[in-house]
Amino acid sequence: MEMIGTTILAVLRDGHLAIAGDGQVTMGNQIVKGHAHKVRRLYHGKILGGFAGHTADAITLFERFEAKLEGASGNLKKAAVDLAKEWRTDRVLRRLEAMLLVGNNEEILVISGQGDVLEPDESMTSIGSGAPMAISAARALLRHTQLSAEDIARISLGITAESCIYTNTSIQVETL
Repeated sequence: MEMIGTTILAVLRDGHLAIAGDGQVTMGNQIVKGHAHKVRRLYHGKILGGFAGHTADAITLFERFEAKLEGASGNLKKAAVDLAKEWRTDRVLRRLEAMLLVGNNEEILVISGQGDVLEPDESMTSIGSGAPMAISAARALLRHTQLSAEDIARISLGITAESCIYTNTSIQVETL
């Protein structure tokens, strides 16, 4: 599922996680909001998550994911798999159009409505319309600098905003 209208990037370096998201909300080809918050803290501040897709759908998924995290005592992977199974099989949830990018100090996961729970090969990943650009920038910074996860996420999203019309420079970064 391709999500347009945002870019969310997660970077894990030296046991520190940063998830960055831009603030732009679009409807079709119109910008309707420039300072939305698409990244949030979950499970007592121990997990971060960001979303791409329809806002109301993402909020619903965050609420479900929080419940799964509580039921799994904060086990990120178990909660992600449980949500993906429910999302794929539930008639109402199946219609939700969003993706979640979640992580803690040890791992990053992407959860989709097709039942996917993807763990990236490298210590970063991205979702949304600017994902390829954000990953390219983050990969270069991870490989060739000693910048922190937060700096890499912020700089990479700024670079993405220079090319992706659905990504703006109102960047929010949350870190663990």
